[in-house]
Amino acid sequence: MVIGLATMLEKSDALFASDHASVVSMNLFVALLCACIVLGHLLEETRWMNESITALIIGSCTGIVILLISGGKSSRILVFSEDLFFIYLLPPIIFNAGFQVKKKQFFRNFMTIMLFGAVGTLISFVIISLGAKHFFEKMNIGDLTISDYLAIGAIFSATDSVCTLQVLNQDETPLLYSLVFGEGVVNDATSVVLFNAIQRFDLTHINSAIALEFAGNFFYLFILSTALGVAAGLLSAFVIKKLYIGRHSTDREVALMMLLAYLSYMLAELFHLSSILTVFFCGIVMSHYTWHNVTDKSKVTTKHTFAALSFLAEIFIFLYVGMDALDIEKWDVVRSSPGQSIGVSSILLGLILVGRAAFVFPLSFLSNLTKSSLDEKIDWKKQVTIWWAGLMRGAVSMALAYNQFTTSGHTKVLGNAIMITSTITVVLFSTVVFGLLTKPLVKHLQPSSKRSSTTALQITTGSSFHDPLLTNNEPLLSTQGPSEYNIEQPVSFRMFWNSPSRAIHHYWRKFDNAVMRRIFGGRGVSPVVPGSPIDTSVRQWSEEVENKEQNGEP
Repeated sequence: MVIGLATMLEKSDALFASDHASVVSMNLFVALLCACIVLGHLLEETRWMNESITALIIGSCTGIVILLISGGKSSRILVFSEDLFFIYLLPPIIFNAGFQVKKKQFFRNFMTIMLFGAVGTLISFVIISLGAKHFFEKMNIGDLTISDYLAIGAIFSATDSVCTLQVLNQDETPLLYSLVFGEGVVNDATSVVLFNAIQRFDLTHINSAIALEFAGNFFYLFILSTALGVAAGLLSAFVIKKLYIGRHSTDREVALMMLLAYLSYMLAELFHLSSILTVFFCGIVMSHYTWHNVTDKSKVTTKHTFAALSFLAEIFIFLYVGMDALDIEKWDVVRSSPGQSIGVSSILLGLILVGRAAFVFPLSFLSNLTKSSLDEKIDWKKQVTIWWAGLMRGAVSMALAYNQFTTSGHTKVLGNAIMITSTITVVLFSTVVFGLLTKPLVKHLQPSSKRSSTTALQITTGSSFHDPLLTNNEPLLSTQGPSEYNIEQPVSFRMFWNSPSRAIHHYWRKFDNAVMRRIFGGRGVSPVVPGSPIDTSVRQWSEEVENKEQNGEP
């Protein structure tokens, strides 16, 4: 009896100590997040730094301090987890990217984005995989299988779309932003789909049947993932439009949008689809339909809520990557052969440079053949910027590397240890060095007059605070009478041949106005029903006009 009670007390003390340590760790991590935000604000005007690099540096410095305090045992206050990254941190970032993206610019360049993101990633994947197999077999770094080499190609083909958000601005360089960021999202999804397909198939004996099955599985996942995201977005639009939830509570509208978006991501994970593609297209559809069915208060709330969650997740990722990079356990195995680790990292960086150049410049040439307007063509300066901005590797590469080369976060096998440490080295080097130079490169290659024209136009038109939220940089539809958006322009077969994306957009716009908006709602098309968000907005606007007329205001 006494022995049992003593055992229970010991367990409770251990549990209490563990809980206390977790609370201390979370307090320290939250304090570091606050420090990253403050320093990011102070460095906002610099042409070199951005918040992702700031978080990496703070994380690395904190890791050094913890390493010294712990006597070289650990540099982390949290343990890196693929589940933490893929299930909790990545969804708000990708969803907000789809929710905030300028849809007109994105879909105008959709064919080019898919060309870069899908075909380009496959080209980079092949070059990195073949290069890694050619060089690493001569370096005697361990027993790596054909699946490992293919996984390396998928891991280092994944660009860091999170860091792209930090170094490019869609108001200053809309074409570059839509191309680089859109390609980054599709690229990440393609890399993850490739990685999952590699793990499913037995690639020790590759033949034509396996290759065809591999390709079919890839396109199946790609199409089904996109369809799931679109379906989730349309479901949210239909439910909110029909139930008019905003009549009673704007909180319910916001909560429903967030939950349905996250549900689409988790369903994709459940069915082994590309959750990145799913939640990205869910964000696009929600911004096109659902967002216009909610009240004005919910519009402002959702915009800032999604942006804040995405911002915190980005800072969290880079802060942790900086701390985790110095974890001494990862470097114990490779300490006896530092030359091999440096050599592998250098080869991987070279393959990334070559692999990206191998598709950016040829595919840009092919894309320019389909465009008649000089403004829409990708000149060599833009091509260099696109090539450079996509060289950064981030948390997606790290998560995939952990998945392939270890099951518990650390490894004692030489080949696996070298690949883990080399991945960390490539991520840190590419993010800091390439990230630091991207902003100056954009300023140098893109004339300031072109980059500031959009901002200057917005200032001279005297737009209010709510204008960018309500219009999302697209032509505003009026609830009464025809608008510029509905102007019909004839589309000939020659126009379709010269500019297929514009022709497709024309027919989609007609179908969207005639069918989709009438079912799922949207800007300026849904009928005004008593008690609906549209009716509320119209009545509020009418009351404001009447008050101004009574007060003699313009």
